[in-house]
Amino acid sequence: MTTLYDVAAMLKEVRKKTGLSQEELAQRAGVSRTTVARMETAAKGDMSVSALVRLLEAVGYDLKAVKLGHVRTVEDILVEQRQGEAP
Repeated sequence: MTTLYDVAAMLKEVRKKTGLSQEELAQRAGVSRTTVARMETAAKGDMSVSALVRLLEAVGYDLKAVKLGHVRTVEDILVEQRQGEAP
């Protein structure tokens, strides 16, 4: 992700993947539906990091900093290894 619009698109994508409406996500995160709509469109040209974290947590995601060029995180590799060990 390189722009606020990329972040907004990612937020909208994960909300839709979880099958939540903007209103449902807003209720789970303790923010207004208007906040969700603004965050998903980057309407204000900026984003509250605290609101973004709350919204992501409400759909079961975490905000992580990942070094550019690295596709997988350590957590991704551990999950892959655990899945390979499953019966």
